[in-house]
Amino acid sequence: MTADISSMSAPETLSLRERKKLRTRTALVDTALALFTERGFDGVTLDELCEAVEVSKRTFFRNFASKEQVASAPLEALWNGLRDDVEHLSFGGAPVLEVLQEALLVALARMDDSGAWVTRVRRSRELAERTPSITAYGLQYCDRTSAAIEATLQRRLGLDPADPRPRLALDLVVASFHAALRAWTANPGTSTHAALAAELRSVFAVLPGALTFSMA
Repeated sequence: MTADISSMSAPETLSLRERKKLRTRTALVDTALALFTERGFDGVTLDELCEAVEVSKRTFFRNFASKEQVASAPLEALWNGLRDDVEHLSFGGAPVLEVLQEALLVALARMDDSGAWVTRVRRSRELAERTPSITAYGLQYCDRTSAAIEATLQRRLGLDPADPRPRLALDLVVASFHAALRAWTANPGTSTHAALAAELRSVFAVLPGALTFSMA
């Protein structure tokens, strides 16, 4: 799996080259989020971003495909982790929805890095709310990643590609995370990683009721 920016410190298991790449990616993301927040997404050119980090545009494009992707990188790190984890999940006889819920909680736990990741997430979310191109990129990324996870689930579970159940289960997990993220973002007083994880667990807990609730 490609190294992400879930931690400011490079894991000791990475090679020197991989640690250097991770530091470059982290610097690009942190600088981009700071500049975009200060001057607006369209107020910062790619040349200016690269100059601020002291890297070439070629180096930038070795790490990210666009300004939209570098702004979306914090949450991409989470979903890329889940995508890769699905390849190795143990399903046994457990409901697929429950396995995916636990897998997302595990992926989220890996993002805990003393507050740096959640700070990036908040900045990225705020930028997306006022930048249509970031929102559009995020929707495209979500669709691609969900399709990849769905294909893995179908293959590993031996299902017909037309079987809608894996995608429905995954979509419920994705929707639950976005509900938790909205609630967490709306409350600046609980901006910790632990608070986001607790919010996600709370949403998962009410999910069964959401499938059957009705107005009296």
